[in-house]
Amino acid sequence: MENLLYRPKEAAKALGVGRDKLYDLIRSGRLNSVKDGGARFITADAMRAYVELLQAEASEAA
Repeated sequence: MENLLYRPKEAAKALGVGRDKLYDLIRSGRLNSVKDGGARFITADAMRAYVELLQAEASEAA
């Protein structure tokens, strides 16, 4: 079964970006995250949405 929640380090690895870049994406609103208490998580759906955003931007640029 696929994870539904990823810690930032795991999400960065899955997306192929560094931890700092991941937090930049969260701050800019390009990647959504959720908090549970003091812990931050990125959902699998949020990562898929970010990849779809990248694909849409690439299609527009072409």
